[in-house]
Amino acid sequence: MISASVAECMSKDFAKIHPTMMVAEASANLIKKALLGGPVVDTSGKLVGWISEQECLQVTIQVVYHNMRVATVQDVMQTEVLTVPLNADLLDVAQQMLQAKPKSYPVVDESGKVVGVLTRRDILKMLDKKLGEMA
Repeated sequence: MISASVAECMSKDFAKIHPTMMVAEASANLIKKALLGGPVVDTSGKLVGWISEQECLQVTIQVVYHNMRVATVQDVMQTEVLTVPLNADLLDVAQQMLQAKPKSYPVVDESGKVVGVLTRRDILKMLDKKLGEMA
């Protein structure tokens, strides 16, 4: 049985991305944190979208190879974002990640403020730790 919580597993050290940020800057933030994507938040920290490496790559290719206009995050971010509440069942989230669902989720508090990001890697780290404790 998994006794760990979402709060224990999630990463609180996620890329801080804002809608008006240039995509190149958002991409650099994701690279620095070694993340595949990140939550886009407003000035109060509330979730307004999600941007992934895929959107960043698409824009960066246009900029570097085609000298196209430079886009902002709000131009390309996903606005329909599945979230995880702090009190979510960790095993349920892990099961969702095995399906055709996102592999990274923003974790939000009751007010919609992003407090962390939960990824497959975070859950695997926790499971690996549990396996070590069992050995």
